[in-house]
Amino acid sequence: MRDDRPWYRDPRVVVARREVRSLSREKTIVLALLIQLFVAGFSSFLVVGLTSLYDPGSVSAGEVEMAVTGDARDELLAAGAEHESARMTEYEDADEARLAFEQRRVDALLNASYVASSDGPGKKISVTARIPEGSIRSTLIVVNVRRVLETLERQERFERAGSLESDPVPLPPEVSASPYFGFTYTVLIPLLLFLPAFISGSVAVDAITEEMERGTLELLRVAPVSLLDIVDGKALGMALLAPAQSLLWILLLSVNGIRVANVAVILLFVAAVAALVVTIGVVLGVATGKRRPAQLMYSVLTLVVFGAAVVLPEHPATTVAKLAVDSPTLSTYATVVGTLAVALLGYAAARKYVGSVDASAF
Repeated sequence: MRDDRPWYRDPRVVVARREVRSLSREKTIVLALLIQLFVAGFSSFLVVGLTSLYDPGSVSAGEVEMAVTGDARDELLAAGAEHESARMTEYEDADEARLAFEQRRVDALLNASYVASSDGPGKKISVTARIPEGSIRSTLIVVNVRRVLETLERQERFERAGSLESDPVPLPPEVSASPYFGFTYTVLIPLLLFLPAFISGSVAVDAITEEMERGTLELLRVAPVSLLDIVDGKALGMALLAPAQSLLWILLLSVNGIRVANVAVILLFVAAVAALVVTIGVVLGVATGKRRPAQLMYSVLTLVVFGAAVVLPEHPATTVAKLAVDSPTLSTYATVVGTLAVALLGYAAARKYVGSVDASAF
């Protein structure tokens, strides 16, 4: 018999609408959405603090007091003089410098000494650094010490360039690059775009197991709606929610001055990832019928799948970053197409499995 019902009266669409509306009553989901909204809406402010964790060298570490000893301390003092945040104090007596460090009168202890070179004339400079452990300031001290040592290395390379028998490979020109750019496109944007997909899969697990544990699945089938229609509707609602949410985050990022290119391709990729994880959630929900074990297995499997993605020619997070900065390659598009194909095949297999399940057993 021919079904003349409009598409919006299709049982799967009706179930999908019901599931999306019910999310407003889930406090955990609403809280997760609000957290993501806060991150996306205020990304231009949060990125400053988050970047300091991503790259501590991108922020000022404050003034650091360093005790310098050893027979090569003059070179180290010259390197430290180029940095306003490094205050170098010369100690002729190594024991006195060590005592100052132990009494916390200085933040770091640097011992610079000459060592014989085995691969040519002249002497090398060896620097031993001691830094206190167990505090946030230790990270900032490490950043300042690293800057001083990099300056020392650059100075020594420049002064000893005349003794080289052949010209070294020329260095590429320096480019002023901000760490905020790298953090935003390699960490923040993939996080905001992938998180809705993983939340959708988790909600799909709850949506299936909740109906089974409460015994309301049988009431839905009285409609009449088959188990396959119910699963299709719940999966459809969750799979479409992820790209819709990702689009909202992209719009909020653009308001904060963070431009995202290739939006359509990115949303297609997010939809494929969401369909894949929702498929995993649906199958686990139908197979176990219990929320707690299904959620545990879902968490483990998604972590394994996402972790195993490192063996791919291009990691999904890299794919999103390349698309966002408008520098995709063939492997980028191959990752998108491959993920979409796997998602479609996986859901086709899931539908076949659900169709073979005896719904009266629940």
